[in-house]
Amino acid sequence: MTTERDYGAASPPSSPSSSTTRPKKAIHEGHASITSSVVNLTNTAVGAGALAFPSAFASMGLIPGILSCAGSGGTAMFGLYCLSRCAAVVGTRPGDEGRKASFNELARLTFGKGWATRLFDLAIAIKCFGVSVSYLIICKTLLPQVCFTFSKVFHHPLPEDSILLASHFWLIVWMVVVVPLSFLKTLDALRFTSQIALLTVVYLVLVVVGWFAVKGVSPTHGEIVLGRFGRNTLSNFPVQVFAYTCSQNLFPIYNELKNKNQKKMNTVIVASMGSAAAVYEVIGIIGYLTFGSKVGSNIIAMYPPTSMIIAIGRLGIVLLVGLSYPLQVLPCRQSLHHLTHGLFKRAQRIRSSGNSIRSTEENSEDDEDNESEINPLVPKPNDGTVKNVHKHEMSKLEFIVLTTAIVFPGFLIAYNVHELEIILGFVGSTGSTIITFILPGFFYFRLFREETGTTKWWALALGIYGFAVMAFCLTFNVLNLVRK
Repeated sequence: MTTERDYGAASPPSSPSSSTTRPKKAIHEGHASITSSVVNLTNTAVGAGALAFPSAFASMGLIPGILSCAGSGGTAMFGLYCLSRCAAVVGTRPGDEGRKASFNELARLTFGKGWATRLFDLAIAIKCFGVSVSYLIICKTLLPQVCFTFSKVFHHPLPEDSILLASHFWLIVWMVVVVPLSFLKTLDALRFTSQIALLTVVYLVLVVVGWFAVKGVSPTHGEIVLGRFGRNTLSNFPVQVFAYTCSQNLFPIYNELKNKNQKKMNTVIVASMGSAAAVYEVIGIIGYLTFGSKVGSNIIAMYPPTSMIIAIGRLGIVLLVGLSYPLQVLPCRQSLHHLTHGLFKRAQRIRSSGNSIRSTEENSEDDEDNESEINPLVPKPNDGTVKNVHKHEMSKLEFIVLTTAIVFPGFLIAYNVHELEIILGFVGSTGSTIITFILPGFFYFRLFREETGTTKWWALALGIYGFAVMAFCLTFNVLNLVRK
């Protein structure tokens, strides 16, 4: 009889040598290249948070800022590594053939099909939905400013009632752009928009570095210190911690990667997080050296608004944020699928109630799921063949309904709300820490607990660190809310 130990780290699922002894597995061969995967993961990690790094450096000083930025990137990178190792476990258990790697599947393997699994999916869905709405708000706020700047540059002032200065107009225009992208089914299909977005990041880095190289420090710059600690230091710490959040797209990248193996995943993770850390370090250091302690929370706003170079930079920020919107919709849709697929299955059962054979098969599947809920690591009976490989896939109707349920309410919220700072503070404190630190750490420790070495203990430390970060950030947000 197979025991829990057989599914631990003693025989890593990704090991080629174990393929002859393991039950036949439904392989999901992807088609995405390493380059495409790196581009999409980097674009997920590098966002509007880059604009706030000089302010974060100013709050803690140059040396602590550099160390904090590198440390935050390192912990996020280790979390992605843990998730990539755990992803190889999915689909290896008899009876689980056809399942793709996801937070839901790993939660099912480690915690069973209970309330914890649904809670994790809910946290991921809320986090991604909140971030996607914030992207729309940023776009509708910045685009009128971009138009105003261009009108100044070309000496054609716009009247105050011009439609080009109306934020709601630009929100509608931008929705026309991003809605079709949101209905693409894979991350690999978004690689071209991610490439455009990353080009804007390169442009932003060139603006910050070039401005400092040509014009030097600002005439009104504040002091530059090597290190300091105060209230602002604590308030800016979460900026660096959450800036690297991209775990929500690690599993889609793993599922879509062609000829996947751990070496390729390590390449994707190191290249993506290394690029993100390099961008954040450069913008943080140069921005802080340029403006000192007087740097604002948005580095691009510190430069003259009448400059064509800066106007293009602001437009680049819109492209960076706006084109990242579909990257938040995809994991949000997947989490909602895990939460609601039972409703769609019931509706399908009603439509096909006349087919007794199909009804019997579905009841058999439910019995198997109930068995896994009792002991998620006890294998199900299986004859060694692959059955119903696509039974866990999202149907076309479900895909359309869920995507619409994300995009339309997001548009309504962005249309009527101008600031989401408080809500996003709480969403980031919970959702980001759960998917970046807590779940990767505890997933790895649970699934690879029989593994020799110290990696599993570092993973456990990562999960505990995540709880500490969440407690700190939630406390800080509550205190800010009380003060306001």
